[in-house]
Amino acid sequence: MSTVTLVEYEDASPEVIAVYDDIRAVRNTDYINNFWKALAQHPDTLKRVWSSLKAVMAEGEIDALTKEMIYIAVSVANNCDYCIHSHTASAFSKGMTSGQYEELMAVIGMAHQTNGIGSGLKVPVDECYLK
Repeated sequence: MSTVTLVEYEDASPEVIAVYDDIRAVRNTDYINNFWKALAQHPDTLKRVWSSLKAVMAEGEIDALTKEMIYIAVSVANNCDYCIHSHTASAFSKGMTSGQYEELMAVIGMAHQTNGIGSGLKVPVDECYLK
């Protein structure tokens, strides 16, 4: 259950509509997902977060699919159910295969396990990794 009222396009202020329209144009879709509708309760936050996300997730030195897979991994680590689902759907739309997804989940699970062991044992970092 949402802790805020979602702002639908037809109920949005002109400032929010401008961001929604940009989301639609950048993503080449008519769909505005619930995350943005929730942020629209505070238009300045909506605009700031969308602007930052758009810049960070744009093609760059790291390709769009890899960025989505990183986003999935961080979302799993942070236990954000919404982001896991949203970015998994986005990764599949960018060409992620079922095999890649299964392998990604295995890597995330392995990292979680070894991170827990390393943290619990307070293993000192090797000098060669500190350069």
